[in-house]
Amino acid sequence: MRSNGKTLKWMTGIAVGGGLMYLADPDRGNRRRALACEKFVYGAHVLGTATDKALRDLRNRARGTIAETWALARREHAGDEVLIDRVRAKIGRAVSHPNSIEVTAEDGRVTLSGPVLEREAEDLIEAVASVRGVRDVESRLETHATAENVAGLQGKARIRKQRPELLQEYWAPGTRLLAGVGGALALAFPARNQKAAIPSRVIGGLLVARAITNLPLRRMFGFVRGRRAIRFQKTVTIHEPVERVFELWSNPENFSRIMSHVQEVQKTGDNRFRWTVSGPAGTSATWESRITELEPNQLLAWRSTPGSLIRNAGIIRFESTADGATRVHLLLSYGPPAGGLGHALATLFGVGPKNALNEDIPRLKSIFEQGKTTAHGETITREQLSL
Repeated sequence: MRSNGKTLKWMTGIAVGGGLMYLADPDRGNRRRALACEKFVYGAHVLGTATDKALRDLRNRARGTIAETWALARREHAGDEVLIDRVRAKIGRAVSHPNSIEVTAEDGRVTLSGPVLEREAEDLIEAVASVRGVRDVESRLETHATAENVAGLQGKARIRKQRPELLQEYWAPGTRLLAGVGGALALAFPARNQKAAIPSRVIGGLLVARAITNLPLRRMFGFVRGRRAIRFQKTVTIHEPVERVFELWSNPENFSRIMSHVQEVQKTGDNRFRWTVSGPAGTSATWESRITELEPNQLLAWRSTPGSLIRNAGIIRFESTADGATRVHLLLSYGPPAGGLGHALATLFGVGPKNALNEDIPRLKSIFEQGKTTAHGETITREQLSL
């Protein structure tokens, strides 16, 4: 137990020391401290908004549960149309081809007809019988051993089984609040038993991280294929003709001069580029990407090459407005090392892609609308970029 305590104190000391060095840097310390203060205020605002949303979610759920219980106790009579809607909402989770099932209702008696697979018929009837307001179920179903040569059972389909909320990909606000509070309590008050203390802390930490990020564990830790661990979008209007705006975006080598987090973009081949960007605590990251689709003045798409450290992809759409400006729609997805936790770390240090875009988009607007901008401590003019 003492050994675990010493290890925890040692790791805490390293983390605190690293944080103090990061904030006390003589060159960038002032900016970092101001940014940290700004993020703290913003985080408090986000936390307050999320808590309010979660409490409203829990309140609405409680009201719904009370209403359902009261309705069951009263044994309310549902109209035929209402009953049909309830049954239709239910059968989608019982059969693979719900559109092939015809539902009619009369005074609480539901009649089912249409083709259905033999293995699904019993589950379908049980599901319909469990619907509130259904008094009896009459089956006129046509059962088939296979879907072969049956028109209503053609096409790829699967049963949409309802999963417990804790196993769903995204949690509702109320669930996130309860899980986060439970995880925090497990971290603050772990089990007294030495063997149970570590699992208690691990589970508590996972619950807190899951509640904060609202990402499945496989995406949180980066155990996903592709580039979609983190995804976000942004839209901005630049008062410049679309031809000029597209010209800048289609030449990424300019970005190292405009964007403060981009250190270098080097062309390595036809529509292929090597990117070097700033990472947390003075580190840097490098990867290669290629432009996969290019429609002049309309669309630009790219993705990282296989084996890249930071898997990413994006698409930009350009739209001319009535006053001659350009509206830019950007959709970006990426899979950082360590998934959502890596994204959270990058965000904490102010070098996450979303943070970078929030800082760099105004520079792009400025280079067009003001003719100059400031990046990497120097002023860059429009003429220097040959725009």
